[in-house]
This record gives sequence, C-alpha cells and structure tokens, in this order.
Amino acid sequence: MADAEQDQDQEQVKGTTGFLLEMGMLKRAKRSGWWIAGVKDPETIAEHSFRVALIGSVLAMMEGADPAKAALLGLWHDTQETRVGDIPHIGRRYLEAAANEKVTADQVSAAHPAVKAGAQRIVEEYENGDSLEVVCAHDADKLECLLQAVEYREQGCSNVQPWIDSSIAKLKTASAQSLAEAALTMTSIEWQQTYLR
Repeated sequence: MADAEQDQDQEQVKGTTGFLLEMGMLKRAKRSGWWIAGVKDPETIAEHSFRVALIGSVLAMMEGADPAKAALLGLWHDTQETRVGDIPHIGRRYLEAAANEKVTADQVSAAHPAVKAGAQRIVEEYENGDSLEVVCAHDADKLECLLQAVEYREQGCSNVQPWIDSSIAKLKTASAQSLAEAALTMTSIEWQQTYLR
C-alpha cells in the first residue's frame, strides 16, 4: 500500500473515531425541553435515544415491519444534537437550525466512506422517508416522550401534561396509540407485578 493511501486510510480511521467520540456528548447533554416543565435533572439525549430505538423495534414487531431497521432509525434520530443542541419546541420559533441531513453530512465528512454513506442514508430516510419503519421510528420518538412524561409526573412534576397531549396527538400507528393509552393508566413499576404474583 502506498504511503498516500495509508495516510488516507489513517485519516478516515481518525475521522470515524472522532465521530464516535462526538457521539459520547449525547450521554452528557440533557433534553432541555423538560426544564420548561420544571424537571431539574432531565434525561440525556442518549438515554432518550436508547429507549426510542427499543420502542421503535417493538412497534415494528407489532406493526409487521422490520424491527432492526426501525431501531436503527430511532437510534440515529437525534445524533445531530451534538452540534445544534436539544432545541425546545418553543425555541424553534426563534431559531433556524440547519437541516439534520446537513448536520450529519458535516459530522461524518471525515469518516470512512462507508460510514459517511451509511449515516447519511439513515438520517435521510428518517427525515424524509415514509416506510412503515420510518413511521414506527417517529412514533417511537413520541411514545418515548410520553413515557418519560408519565415517569416525571410520578416524581411530582405536574407540568408535563402538554408533552403527553402533544405526543398522543402525533402518534400514527394503532400499536403506538394502544401502548400510549396503557401507559397513561399504569405506574412506572407496575410491570413487575406481573412477575411477582
């Protein structure tokens, strides 16, 4: 392998590693919209994205879609927030953020070509696709917000109803709607009662 080719490969490895290190910021960055509701220590973007991916796979299973694809879409849906932050809905009235596709292109611009192409394809599909997997991933984002609001409400934060209402209003699949309805009538630890009987 020529020196120039080795140098290019090494730069792509560094660019890909840099992207992975950047994604670590999502483990520290808080979901700032919850501060408006009075939540003092809200979840991180990574915590949100983990459950979105899991919910997306569950919804896809229930709806007859590809669970791995729905989970992948959900996992990547907020990766741009390392660069633009978590802008609360009210804040979007005053800011014009770059498109998520553009942010992702910048994030992976120095990465391995397969990573660059794959990341851009995933984000493009999440943002603009209309497959059942995309619908499940979007529903998963809203359902996760609803579940988190229910948990915060249990912890004494009474200002979360608008998050619950807006999440329910945006759900498209019958599976997500039925899970949301069930979540509103359960406590966050009620799941264990099934196994402790």
